[in-house]
Amino acid sequence: MWLPVRKGGHIGPPLRLNPNCEKGAIMSAKLKLSVACGDYEIIRALKDGTVQADGLELVVLTSHGPRERHWRMARNLEYDVCEFNVGAYFMAREHGVAVTSIPVFLHRRFRHGFAFVNVNAGIKSPKDLIGQRVGGTNFQPAGNIWLRGILEEQYGVPHQSITWVVDRSEDVEFTPPPGLKIEMIPAGKHMDTMLAEGEIPAMINPYIPRPIVNGDPRVSYLFPNYKDVEREYFQQTGIFPIMHVTVIKQEIVDKYPWAAVSLAKAFEKAKQLCYQRVVNPRIVPLAWFAHQWQEERKVLGADPWVYGLGEANRKNLQTIIRYCHNQGLIKREMTVDELFFDTDPGDAGGDEGHY
Repeated sequence: MWLPVRKGGHIGPPLRLNPNCEKGAIMSAKLKLSVACGDYEIIRALKDGTVQADGLELVVLTSHGPRERHWRMARNLEYDVCEFNVGAYFMAREHGVAVTSIPVFLHRRFRHGFAFVNVNAGIKSPKDLIGQRVGGTNFQPAGNIWLRGILEEQYGVPHQSITWVVDRSEDVEFTPPPGLKIEMIPAGKHMDTMLAEGEIPAMINPYIPRPIVNGDPRVSYLFPNYKDVEREYFQQTGIFPIMHVTVIKQEIVDKYPWAAVSLAKAFEKAKQLCYQRVVNPRIVPLAWFAHQWQEERKVLGADPWVYGLGEANRKNLQTIIRYCHNQGLIKREMTVDELFFDTDPGDAGGDEGHY
């Protein structure tokens, strides 16, 4: 049995009744939470216990892939805390699912390098996609939302001008609005094979398809110089696209709002330890890693995976909210403040010194 305990006018971590003690006796205990996320270097210190979240005992689960993790959270709320597809989160909130999010963004990725074409399909520029059947996993993955939005806003390719061919169900139940064309691939077909054999001329996907991985000459990139294009995109917009948010059950935040702050601080500590660790080129088995690390920092700054609701992250989130609304995934453009539990204490945080 968990009991919140008031200390000096503040609600502190819960205490638990000890069944082995005399009636009414209590012992201090931490609030135990399950945390499902990717097995990233930036969370290593949380997973191995180097970083402890104040007042919390975290059971960190990293064996579930993103597809399984998102589906289980969206359908069954199986975890207390979960790394979750940003677009599916907005949809879940609109559907009344009892979750909120802390501004911890464990996964970001530029998207121009995830558009692929059959080299014999005659697609030389983004506008050649208009009127085509374009493959992908499903409609809701954050990477696909971002790339559809970028193609529409920056290259003049309306998302409704394309028939979207998918190979799996959506994480959050979804009825396409009028004018949006989505079709499921035939049973027994595989999307990567369809692209390589020309049954679909193009694909946008959260992952690199097997023909690219295997060096199949029939498949190439829509943006062959995608790294340069992505760098230019960042310089123009300041956006390093947020793919996933960190959701937490609303009931936990309602009962223990301090837990959300404690979680955010712990994620930040783990990330900073990661930065300190990987700056050593011996840690990462890449020949030119030090050069790549320095190059990335020159472009993206000292903290590319920045958390919180600062100006850059607000612009990032407002953009993906707009894309979700324009693409019919949500009915209205929600605000950042209604979607996120702000964990920044402002000038109340930090060391207050000794008196």
